[in-house]
Amino acid sequence: MNPDSSPQAAFGARLRKSRQAHNWKQDDLSALMGFSSGHISAVETGRKMPTLRFSRSADAAFKTAGTVDTFERAWRELRLGTMLEGFPEYLGLEAHAVEIRLFEIGIIPGLLQTPAYARALAEGDVRRGTITPEQAAERVSVLADRQATLVRARPPTMLVVMDESCIRRPVGGAEVMKEQLQRLMEFTALPNTMLQIAPYNIGERRSFNLPINLLTLPDRSMVAYAESQVQGHLDREPTFVLSALSAYHQLQAESLSQTASVDMIHQV
Repeated sequence: MNPDSSPQAAFGARLRKSRQAHNWKQDDLSALMGFSSGHISAVETGRKMPTLRFSRSADAAFKTAGTVDTFERAWRELRLGTMLEGFPEYLGLEAHAVEIRLFEIGIIPGLLQTPAYARALAEGDVRRGTITPEQAAERVSVLADRQATLVRARPPTMLVVMDESCIRRPVGGAEVMKEQLQRLMEFTALPNTMLQIAPYNIGERRSFNLPINLLTLPDRSMVAYAESQVQGHLDREPTFVLSALSAYHQLQAESLSQTASVDMIHQV
């Protein structure tokens, strides 16, 4: 197996190399890790994706936990490998942000998606052949982890503006959309949130033509993340970030109030 053929192949090749360096058979490693020798063989040959538990067990067996080059780190890089450039770094910042501002076009923002809605989007990508079923499942799992980081003792303030297309575009069928729109209304009832719809009729006054995320970090610094269909970009440069923040404020002023936005969601 060529370790350069994919991140999954590289992980398997490293596992085998580490095992052979200790003169262990797969049965020996199996006893140390608590996984069957067949499972270890499948990971080594790239036939099975490693999991977080598997990676941590490998670190315990090879005594690499706490080092700079752990199997867990390799697993996380493998897990995020299908994501756009800049997005893995953005996720690390998002998990610690004290304020999150989102603007989205066409689909409900990921942090507000229900599992069924997220799966429908991922399955659409599978049908188009852009990702594998395994990558689709991983994408939904990553989203669930992102949402879980927001459920903490002091959750971040979340300000969300969605283009009207987000709630008008049907995804996954009527029942999935009904559940998703109900989730949006539950979101508006939280004490740390605000949701606004940017209606179609604001026309050219809509200040963004692409989705954008703005994070305020604990030290009050800000970062912006924007992406196209094929590329993501994380920006810390103050001039750009402050310009984006100003445009976001203008967008909020043009958008419906939260009360009017909830009324529109009810109508849909």
